[in-house]
Amino acid sequence: MSDPAAAAVPMAGRVALVAGGSGGIGRAACRALLVAGARVVSLDRAADGAEAGTRALACDLTDAAAVERAVADAVVAEGRLDLVVHSAGVTRDGLSWKLAIEDWHAVISANLDSAFYLLRASVAPLRAAGGGAIVFVSSINADRGKVGQANYAASKGGLNALARTAARELGRFGVRVNVVAPGWTETAMTAGLAEELRQKALAETALGRLGQPEDVAAAILFLGSPQGRHVTGQVLRVDGGQCIG
Repeated sequence: MSDPAAAAVPMAGRVALVAGGSGGIGRAACRALLVAGARVVSLDRAADGAEAGTRALACDLTDAAAVERAVADAVVAEGRLDLVVHSAGVTRDGLSWKLAIEDWHAVISANLDSAFYLLRASVAPLRAAGGGAIVFVSSINADRGKVGQANYAASKGGLNALARTAARELGRFGVRVNVVAPGWTETAMTAGLAEELRQKALAETALGRLGQPEDVAAAILFLGSPQGRHVTGQVLRVDGGQCIG
């Protein structure tokens, strides 16, 4: 943990909860928050696999009651809650007219329903702390669409809409709600995709490089920290210029 940029962000004394904390982007977010001085709670289906230094709690994020319990347990353990990050997500691709109904529901449940459950459970402790921030991890495919990803794009588009609405509802309580929308990011989710798709994504970028989890984590850290204190209801693309406009 030696990232000087993260260390310069003031998060000491704050508590962050990262849902999907064992995934590529989630772990990078946990790491950046720890370097910045936050106490970090990681939620994922299994407690193992979390970044060292976090408090890891097992939680089925598609179960509303389980999410409520996990958030409550985190607040009891850490004493407060200042930042909530939703970085959980799955894909089950297929052309829309061939997509199995169960695959539609599985992706909506894991990517969108779980974010609503997390937001709903977190509002009271965030308000009790005097305000805070919520950051959802979406995707550029929410805006541009993607062949074979009707369920995934819809779930991420729903995240964007949920965040904008929550930002209007919660602003008076000092709670900011924003979205980070990555492009192709080198994680386990993209590692199994065809090389031609990877090269196509690379060709789409303006910067000539594909994203790393740390690139997304840096945006999460900015939006979740006091440095982003006047930013809410926004969708910040972190895609190297894949989706400009």
